[in-house]
Amino acid sequence: MHEENTDAVNGCGKIRIGTQNEAALLALMEKTGYSMVQENGQRKFGGPPPGWEGPPPPRGCEVFVGKIPRDMYEDELVPVFERAGKIYEFRLMMEFSGENRGYAFVMYTTKEEAQLAIRILNNYEIRPGKFIGVCVSLDNCRLFIGGIPKEKKKEEILDEMKKVTEGVVDVIVYPSATDKTKNRGFAFVEYESHRAAAMARRRLIPGTFQLWGHTIQVDWADPEKEVDEETMQKVKVLYVRNLMISTTEDTIKAEFNKFKPGAVERVKKLRDYAFVHFFNREDAVAAMSVMNGKCIDGASIEVTLAKPVNKEGTWRQHLNGQISPNSETLLVFANKEDGHQKSLGKPASLTIRLNGQHSPTTPELERCTYPFFPGTKLTPISMYSLKANHFNSAVMHLDYYCNKNNWAPPEYYLYSTTSQDGKILLVYKIVMPSIANGSQSYFMPDKLCTTLEDAKELAAQFTLLHLVSRLN
Repeated sequence: MHEENTDAVNGCGKIRIGTQNEAALLALMEKTGYSMVQENGQRKFGGPPPGWEGPPPPRGCEVFVGKIPRDMYEDELVPVFERAGKIYEFRLMMEFSGENRGYAFVMYTTKEEAQLAIRILNNYEIRPGKFIGVCVSLDNCRLFIGGIPKEKKKEEILDEMKKVTEGVVDVIVYPSATDKTKNRGFAFVEYESHRAAAMARRRLIPGTFQLWGHTIQVDWADPEKEVDEETMQKVKVLYVRNLMISTTEDTIKAEFNKFKPGAVERVKKLRDYAFVHFFNREDAVAAMSVMNGKCIDGASIEVTLAKPVNKEGTWRQHLNGQISPNSETLLVFANKEDGHQKSLGKPASLTIRLNGQHSPTTPELERCTYPFFPGTKLTPISMYSLKANHFNSAVMHLDYYCNKNNWAPPEYYLYSTTSQDGKILLVYKIVMPSIANGSQSYFMPDKLCTTLEDAKELAAQFTLLHLVSRLN
């Protein structure tokens, strides 16, 4: 077996050991009985493990691991991740030089083991001062298609997508917030597998394909965050979508109170969707069953359980780059009628990166400069046509966030004081002229800064953090 494993490691140039501890890798393979093969820029340990029978584990059993030290390999990593359960496959992304690329995917045999890995190993100190990030990894089978004519119905879009791509399972279309007879200019297309979705995305690359004579926008849909069953069993908030813009919070509360007077604690509405908070979970579940598909002010509504999140903790994880940018929170963008909403159900979550790095579940833009050659063609664009990962500043994110919600831009007011040692200290107050319900609100952090840029950035961070709490 030693000779066979040596061939697997060194044979055919499949794995470049370089300065890695070859003996340690071989010892790991001897001990576990797992095979190890390198191909297409990744090294696979297992998949399947020895003695495995039947199909691979289902979706939800794989976790993404980020911030791995570049000189750390399976002999150190596998024992750490075995603490959470039996590993089906460990995939370490590799550079040609022999170093790892800083991230890996670990597939367990059950969803429970994957969730345990997230709980006990996210932000785990893998080496002194080196903390890894662990979050769920899902094979995306859903595409976002923008630029669809708004008069097209679901059946027409489904038939057309089946004609031009293979493996289509379903099409999800939402009516316009202002005219329920029209769609919003985009759809989500569900495919039978990640491969089918990837092949469809390649075929539908913008600029090379049209639907009904219209140039379309194609991208991966933002995956919905998976919440463990134990957490969902505690949820007593309903997410209600497809409301009329004119429908008021009082109307929603009255409608949901009809099946049991006094059951609703409060309602928070944003544009054409709302969160309905109940005093008891049992009433929330019963109301969901009764109200889903009902009409309010002429609109047929969709009702589901809202997915909870630790608001402050999750926001600070976003700020520190410790969480995947696809993680869904209840901090949401109200949808503009421009066909640019990419997430399903709840609109796309706002993501900020100030320190550290996001996981590559959604490719992150590399921060560097490129040569600008004479004659290079330039196209004028609006910053609001970019994606959130183009922004590195909380100030820019706040402006982008306000635009996506059709709010007036934030207003910054600068104040100063003098410290005991004579330094000028600065703080910004941010006024939000039109937050959802039309009331004016202001936010001011409880810390002072010595530079103008830091004061403005801190105020924007503080405002975004508190908007999370306010909107939920």
